[in-house]
Amino acid sequence: MSTSSHAAPLTASASSHCRSCDAPLQAVLVDLGTTPLANDLISPEDLGQPETYYPLLALVCGQCFLVQLEEFVAPENIFNDYVYFSSYSQSWLRHAQAYVEMISDRLALGTDSFVVEIASNDGYLLKNFVARGTRCLGIEPARNVADAARSLGVATECSFFGKGTAEDIAARHGMADLIVANNVLAHTPDLNDFIAGFERLLAPGGTITIEAPHVLNLLEQAQFDTIYHEHFSYLSLLAVDNAMTRHGLKVFDVDELKTHGGSLRYYVCHSPGEPESDNVARVREREARAGLDQLGTYEGFQARARRIKFDLIDFLLQAARDGKTVACYGAAAKGNTLLNYCGIDHDLIAFAVDRNPHKQGQHLPGSRIPILAPEQLFFLKPDYLLILPWNLKEEIMGEVEGVRKWGCRFVWAIPELEIAP
Repeated sequence: MSTSSHAAPLTASASSHCRSCDAPLQAVLVDLGTTPLANDLISPEDLGQPETYYPLLALVCGQCFLVQLEEFVAPENIFNDYVYFSSYSQSWLRHAQAYVEMISDRLALGTDSFVVEIASNDGYLLKNFVARGTRCLGIEPARNVADAARSLGVATECSFFGKGTAEDIAARHGMADLIVANNVLAHTPDLNDFIAGFERLLAPGGTITIEAPHVLNLLEQAQFDTIYHEHFSYLSLLAVDNAMTRHGLKVFDVDELKTHGGSLRYYVCHSPGEPESDNVARVREREARAGLDQLGTYEGFQARARRIKFDLIDFLLQAARDGKTVACYGAAAKGNTLLNYCGIDHDLIAFAVDRNPHKQGQHLPGSRIPILAPEQLFFLKPDYLLILPWNLKEEIMGEVEGVRKWGCRFVWAIPELEIAP
């Protein structure tokens, strides 16, 4: 069981350059060893086949302070056939519906408006615009997920987004009054091509909204499990503002959200565009106080990740010695980073459950833990339920509250190991 410990300071490879500003990358945030792709579930018939492991090393740019991974995996190998469907989280569906109502009122969107969502997944958000009669188009690279969106009546093109795609869509459909990009900016390796696409597709006077986990929360709450190969970048207002400015765009407002363990919603327009809000100044000041513009702030994160790793392993080993059964809830990407960094497999965790039927019957990558339907909890009756998507723990505990009847206790590991009473 590897501990990923290092006696000497961690360093990046000499060829590493920032995907935003192209400065050489030398500072390392955390080395999580080598892991398989976090969403690359294993079918029963493939259990006898080897898996490919890739380095999982998060770096920090000393110029624009973008936290990022080196690109070891082409996005085509991650997103063409995807097992994440947004519609299986009720809290996320409510979040999307509330956003559509808010932004439609704020921008006075109507039947003559045009909305484009990038990485539109299974139509979870755009279906709300369809219901309002607003013309919209989804851009989704995963064919199976795009098909699910079309079945809801959401017009969807199966494509990766960038400058070329943006120019093509603008020519065929017109420029967008609103571009929605939820939890996708972090997923693109060619950040500059992606943002250039924003600039080409956005209509004059139009607005882009971008939601992404705030790297400040990752640092403050030791959320290292949110680091995986799909997430090429880990974003702050500082880094996003730098990247947008380079392409003639401007962050003019920002909302602080609770989603995904703490996110920011950036409002972006063509520069000079809208005046900058007080919210931008407030978040910028918060990031400055936290030292996000100083490399020293990022030191010591490896030791925090290692402490969480050891605490979780200690708990699981003690549970095994006591003859207790541990299951986990959620075949989530963040959970697979945690399990693989800790070297945990089905010797310590008997099974996982997940509401997504596309994941049931599969096995988690690396750990090979089988994935069952949540109903199986009430037949197999584990003693502990480790919640891997800790950002949804309240929702999950409510969904399976009945497990408490036989004394099952909820556990989560981030930001520190907790066992619910």
